[in-house]
Amino acid sequence: LTAGLEARGARVLSVPVYRWALPDDCGPLLENARAIADLEVDVALFTSAQQIVHLLQVAETANLKERLLAGLAYTTVCSIGPTTSEQLRQLGIQVDMEPSRPHMAHLVREAAQRSEELTARKKRINQMLSGPSSDPSDTQAPWYDSLFLKACRREPTDITPVWMMRQAGRYMEEYREVRAKTTFLELCKDSALCSEVMCTAVARLGVDAAIIFSDLLPILEPMGLDLEFAKGEGPVIHNPIRSPEEVDRLRELTTMDELSFVVETVRQTRNDLPSDMPLIGFAGAPFTLASYAIEGGASRNYATTKALMYSDAGAWRALMERFSRAIILYLNAQVEAGAQCVQLFDSWVGCLGVSDYRRYVLPHLQYIVRCIHPGTPVIYFGTGNPALLSAMSETNAPVIGVDWRIGLDEGWARVGHDRAVQGNLDPCVLLGGRDNLESEIRRILKEADGRPGHIFNLGHGILQQTPVDQAIAVVELVHQISAE
Repeated sequence: LTAGLEARGARVLSVPVYRWALPDDCGPLLENARAIADLEVDVALFTSAQQIVHLLQVAETANLKERLLAGLAYTTVCSIGPTTSEQLRQLGIQVDMEPSRPHMAHLVREAAQRSEELTARKKRINQMLSGPSSDPSDTQAPWYDSLFLKACRREPTDITPVWMMRQAGRYMEEYREVRAKTTFLELCKDSALCSEVMCTAVARLGVDAAIIFSDLLPILEPMGLDLEFAKGEGPVIHNPIRSPEEVDRLRELTTMDELSFVVETVRQTRNDLPSDMPLIGFAGAPFTLASYAIEGGASRNYATTKALMYSDAGAWRALMERFSRAIILYLNAQVEAGAQCVQLFDSWVGCLGVSDYRRYVLPHLQYIVRCIHPGTPVIYFGTGNPALLSAMSETNAPVIGVDWRIGLDEGWARVGHDRAVQGNLDPCVLLGGRDNLESEIRRILKEADGRPGHIFNLGHGILQQTPVDQAIAVVELVHQISAE
């Protein structure tokens, strides 16, 4: 209803007509809070959104709130339906099960039938996530004062940090040798190979941050989409979502079971990297994932995506919310497994105008940024339309990526100097001569004007035709010139 009204130009103000009061006797509620905090509860059933609010309220009065939330991470959480699940997720609590129908009898019966399986699965995931600490507040961690993370926090650095998107890829012979032995999707699911590929690239290039080797799209498989990386065609979705009625076919991502290989890649890469090297996790942003899911692959004008967006605001909102919840789960799992920073890639969002971006995309990005593990730097990177930069800064991501279609100085002014920026060398410059490469790097560093918070990067990924020596030269020149 709200989406339908907003689609017709209304501004909807929600006014609650009543509020639930706490029960007269809070003793049983406090007893349950203590039991969950002490890891004495295997399965918790929530039958209303208000129950979790009251549980946290009572726990806070007894100074148990943080322990309760930590305990719920180890408890199988069953929710009666979407409204309750939304409240739980807004509080950062993972929902492990919803019943087939939102009724008490179905909730109790199905939780009982599946409790052993659900509890075992939760235990496996928690064991997998018990890798190295990546708590951003850990000032003693060897990576905390790295050039990259200091720039994310807009702290001064002696030299400008640099890393490059797609820094492990087909332009490197080492990568091509690995890739010749397997398909791309199989490579993404081999955590040891993913770590090897990235660590090799980091060592060869001398960059100041690593990013996990993966892809934007494997998250689509457990959500019910048939993904293939076809040779010469790129990613193809064989069962795309083509109508509002098909949105419900997209499954809710409630666990990391089918994506455990990504969690393991983060953990393996973190273990294999030098201890002071920050590791970046990543995901596709909801508009870009939705575009792939609807178009079935890349597109020139995203007409099918926009047709659904314009024709049915309710279906579009449901689709974006489902992707947003999946992305939050996915990125937080990467942080818990050992990533110090996460990047949201919005590769296709440049096809939108500013008003459509603010209306159909921005609220979902704000929700994602708000729900990422507290203190974790989030880089939001969208390409193709510099007119969106001011609106992109409204995502509240602390770092905004800027591509080469605008000068770094003008782009940073649009973003706001209260944010860090990343960018923004045209990847094609690496295909030219060394003199021009140096000239362009000097121009960008001059436009940054020594302001804290600049992370040097390309305006998009390294191209396949790029000579490796040119990529190495970018890192060397950025370090050398910024130190002058």
